[in-house]
Amino acid sequence: MANEQAHDYAAAREIATAIRRAIDDGEYAPGDRLPSERALATTYRAARNTARAAIQELAREGLVRSEHGRGSFVRERPSVKRLGVERYAKSKWKAGESVAFIADREASGLPWQRDDQTQTIALVTPPPQAAEVLGIDPEGEVYARERLVRLNDRPTHTLTSYYRVADVEGTALVDPTPGPAGPGGGFAVLTAQGLEPHEVTETIHARMPTPGEVATLELPAGEPVMILERIVRTHDGHAVEYATGVHAASLFAWTYTFDMPD
Repeated sequence: MANEQAHDYAAAREIATAIRRAIDDGEYAPGDRLPSERALATTYRAARNTARAAIQELAREGLVRSEHGRGSFVRERPSVKRLGVERYAKSKWKAGESVAFIADREASGLPWQRDDQTQTIALVTPPPQAAEVLGIDPEGEVYARERLVRLNDRPTHTLTSYYRVADVEGTALVDPTPGPAGPGGGFAVLTAQGLEPHEVTETIHARMPTPGEVATLELPAGEPVMILERIVRTHDGHAVEYATGVHAASLFAWTYTFDMPD
């Protein structure tokens, strides 16, 4: 029995290696459907369960996505160039109307509509990190502005921002209307409140998604997410926003351009 299991495992690895090489060589392009489990089993003279195990291995690596009733497909490459410091340029939101997600789309040559971003607004008890960053009572309340962003009807990421009530009460930042918070978005609103954003700190890490994130972002099996933590401060170091985002990893390429410090 042990020898049989070892043989099946080796056969599955062989099939996975062959498909991986074909993907790397361009034989299968992003979005292409792979041969069925039955076809793979025939080609490699293996059991159908062995072929299924090979596909599952590739799915865990993030190379393949499977759709029930349709088959397995090569995972698409990142399509949205998520800019670094450039996406927050003041010229975009002070002199123009290009908020961050729109700047990313324009840099990527992708279409956008203002209502690609939907949102919900609520008064909530702040998460511990938000309370610490904003310097408020952990038992108090903050405004949570939760956005879901779509590209061609597919969810790409979520972003939830936390604000002091006194900073945003009565502004467009607490208006649940889909789309950015008016021309220039949230940064322009904060500026009108005398809280002009000046410094942005971003921390990024990857992990596997929670069941809720899989459902919200409609993630295929095996896809990780990129977690963004953002802190926005005024020129004098006053924190005006704490935000966390969850991004479908296969849809984004993260790009940063900056001057090297002395």
